[in-house]
Amino acid sequence: MHRFYLENWNPDALTLRRAEAHHARDVLRMKRGDRAVLFNGRGREITAQIVDLSGDEVHFRRLQETETPPFRCRITLGQAVPKGKNMDLIVQKAVEIGAAEIAPLISERTIVDLDKKEAEQKKAKWQQIAIEAAKQCGQNWLPQVNAPRKLKDFFSDAGNFDLRLIGSLQPDAIHFKKILGDYTDQHRDRPKSVLMLVGPEGDFTPAELALAKTHGCLPITLGPIILRVETAAIYCLSVLSYELM
Repeated sequence: MHRFYLENWNPDALTLRRAEAHHARDVLRMKRGDRAVLFNGRGREITAQIVDLSGDEVHFRRLQETETPPFRCRITLGQAVPKGKNMDLIVQKAVEIGAAEIAPLISERTIVDLDKKEAEQKKAKWQQIAIEAAKQCGQNWLPQVNAPRKLKDFFSDAGNFDLRLIGSLQPDAIHFKKILGDYTDQHRDRPKSVLMLVGPEGDFTPAELALAKTHGCLPITLGPIILRVETAAIYCLSVLSYELM
């Protein structure tokens, strides 16, 4: 069945509007009586049947409602915005792997230069990519995508994490397996919230690495091969998902 994201969630009045209604009515050519899955991005999912397609809205009748529990570990990806369309790919794959939040970062080596208006436009675009990815892969927990900002501004209100990590090419970087083992030994449990920072082409600058370390980030190595930015993000999220979710 087709899946649709319903931001204004009311199980007793299930209505698609704007882009989602257009997609159902004009692109998919859905008709009265057709069934679909509606989700709110916060774990709730309803199998519903179309009862009316009049006007610019599509109205559904609830058939069955289920709830998907959140992942055991909440993972936030802090990703330095790469050049081209690679951030689109990273957002898409982050949703598929299960990231809870995506924080685009403007680092000193970030080629992309955005003013406040452009940053908000990028945020809206990436949030829509996240929605489309969640619709396609069956993910009922939609990650929050933030507006791009500098690393120091991100840390000013980054919130609390059980574990903070930063990918690094420096010789002091440690394997994640050792960091996780040390954490488990110390806390007798695995972390329930993790921040994972991934740098731009050429890595974070020494000053940015130092800043991250002052905020509790542990440098981790991604192996002997230097990975492309999008590969590094997918690799880190995959390892964290496998070990912690």
